[in-house]
Amino acid sequence: MRVIAIVNQKGGCGKTTTTINLAGCLAIQGSRVLVLDLDPQAHATLGLGVDPESVEESLYEVLAEPGGTDSLPRVIVEAQPGLEVAPSGIVLSALEQKLALERVESRTERLANALETVHGRYDYVLIDCPPNVGLLTFNALRAASEVIVPLETSPFAIHGVTKLLETIALLSERIGHDLTVRVLPTLFDGRTRYAQKILSEIREMFKDMCFDSVIRVNVKLREAIARGMPLVYFARRTNGAVDYAALALEVASLDPALAETSLAESFEEPGDVPREVVIRFRDPDASDVRIAGDFNGWVPDRGVRSLMESEGSTRTWTKVLNLAPGTYQYRYVIDGEWREDPENPEVAETSLGGKNSILVVR
Repeated sequence: MRVIAIVNQKGGCGKTTTTINLAGCLAIQGSRVLVLDLDPQAHATLGLGVDPESVEESLYEVLAEPGGTDSLPRVIVEAQPGLEVAPSGIVLSALEQKLALERVESRTERLANALETVHGRYDYVLIDCPPNVGLLTFNALRAASEVIVPLETSPFAIHGVTKLLETIALLSERIGHDLTVRVLPTLFDGRTRYAQKILSEIREMFKDMCFDSVIRVNVKLREAIARGMPLVYFARRTNGAVDYAALALEVASLDPALAETSLAESFEEPGDVPREVVIRFRDPDASDVRIAGDFNGWVPDRGVRSLMESEGSTRTWTKVLNLAPGTYQYRYVIDGEWREDPENPEVAETSLGGKNSILVVR
């Protein structure tokens, strides 16, 4: 069971939107997902179609009451098939005052203890944190093994998130609990050169900590929250749904429990000899092009030799793969946007309504 906290002390960066839509995409791909709404504003609860005023118990009873950690299964509500939520409420804002007299260790381990009661019931637990680094966020970081930091593509957001990462590192050292942290660029408007420049700076600054997926500005994401469901459930072909579907694939591919295997180890059958396969992509406007497919666990450019050449205003990316004979599906990741190969007419529909290109190795 992977426990992932979605954290940023800055509001308006897409934290709750990411929690809801990543959860929806993971669930629709067949995973069992639980969302824990730790924000007293209860936006994730509302965004999953649950009225916080209508529930008899919330995470407050789980975290504040004596013996409450055993009550987590009781407060969980189904939002969609395979997707459940432990609701929040405004009363959760009183938790810190309620627990003021307890030992620090006891206060920050409440959520981790509660999750023991549902261990193995879910594939993913996503925790939507409040826009501050207080007791609720400490509980989330103590319970989680992974952290996603949504980062708006603006210079002020970059400054703020570096401070947050320092805080997470200090907390991790203090509690002796390792956390894998990744940064997710959000609210990206690819139509402006300024946004592209900021995205490049984010990638340069955070390097391997940065997701390849990028979440573009999309008004449909707001409409989804108003409807009380993840966008993928009613508008799969919109940019917002496509971006979060790509993020879900990337999150799944980064499962630390999966052993790293080479391409030949993964797909070679007895008697099969891997062939060198060369794929080329040309685009005068692209600055970063990677390839991902079922041949490399959908991790962009893993196990791929990549070359880039410029001729005039046109750039050509050459991708060299070693694959055993068979049929594979793949996509390009072009400046953070997942796309099928425009020069390959052979495609397959995905479960989320998009298309993957088909590669046949004979």
